[in-house]
Amino acid sequence: MAKAISISITPVQLISQKIKDYAMLAKFRLSLLVVFSAVIGYIFGSNSFYNITHIFWLVLGGTLVTCASNAINQVIEKDIDKLMSRTQNRPLPTERMNATEAILAAGIMGVAGIVILTSFFNDLAGILSAISLLLYAFVYTPLKRVSPVAVFVGAIPGALPPMIGYVCATNRIDFVAVVLFSVQFIWQFPHFWSIAWLQFEDYKKAGIMLLPSASGKTRMSAIQNVIYCSVLLVVSMIPYFFNMIGWFANTFIVAVGIMFLWMAWSHYRKCDDKTARILMFGSFLYLPVMQLALVIGKI
Repeated sequence: MAKAISISITPVQLISQKIKDYAMLAKFRLSLLVVFSAVIGYIFGSNSFYNITHIFWLVLGGTLVTCASNAINQVIEKDIDKLMSRTQNRPLPTERMNATEAILAAGIMGVAGIVILTSFFNDLAGILSAISLLLYAFVYTPLKRVSPVAVFVGAIPGALPPMIGYVCATNRIDFVAVVLFSVQFIWQFPHFWSIAWLQFEDYKKAGIMLLPSASGKTRMSAIQNVIYCSVLLVVSMIPYFFNMIGWFANTFIVAVGIMFLWMAWSHYRKCDDKTARILMFGSFLYLPVMQLALVIGKI
């Protein structure tokens, strides 16, 4: 007679799984990339690499707000996440976590992050972080199933982190803050659209349409990346012409901008997944490299 096999899960395994679930809920690795740009904005505004205490609170507050935005996003999309291959293993679709727990976690993280940025820096930083959270979670997220204009809306909270970092250092929104915002705002279009190209079939299952053209994966969509990368190249030179950085940093920024534009052009010419993937990875590399060049160029 066969014996029943019982599988026991240890407390350590339960804790480990719960940590992994919260990391997935908050999109922790993506959140760190977002917060990196906030730190760049802070350093650019404060001219200081050494105020570790302020940078610590900025990273903590920014990470909490970003994680809260991502968590609310997943609560709203928990049903459509079940339909897509890349999201169906998240904690909410698999019911490893219920919506109440996720909402509670998001609320705690969001409020804590805004309070930290307000208390340790200034009211303007707290207001901007709250706007970022609300736009991403409650406007961009539901709009994804309505219109490709969601990419434009989502690019606003996506571009606020460097401005928030700058505001934390200066307590003002000025021309420099707008330039930092503009670079990250324009960058997001080729970034989003390269991902939307690669995930087109998966998104289609859930009724999400993020490519700029109703025709889908065509040259009409691909040419938009070329246009925005061209605009990005021009905008990225503004800091040099307004004496924010030196000629060497500007030369480097132009070089990486031309490489990014070449990736977009290659994708337009071939219109395949391989070049879209190259463009996507190029977008991940371009932003931190360009932002580091900005900071170094200001020294």
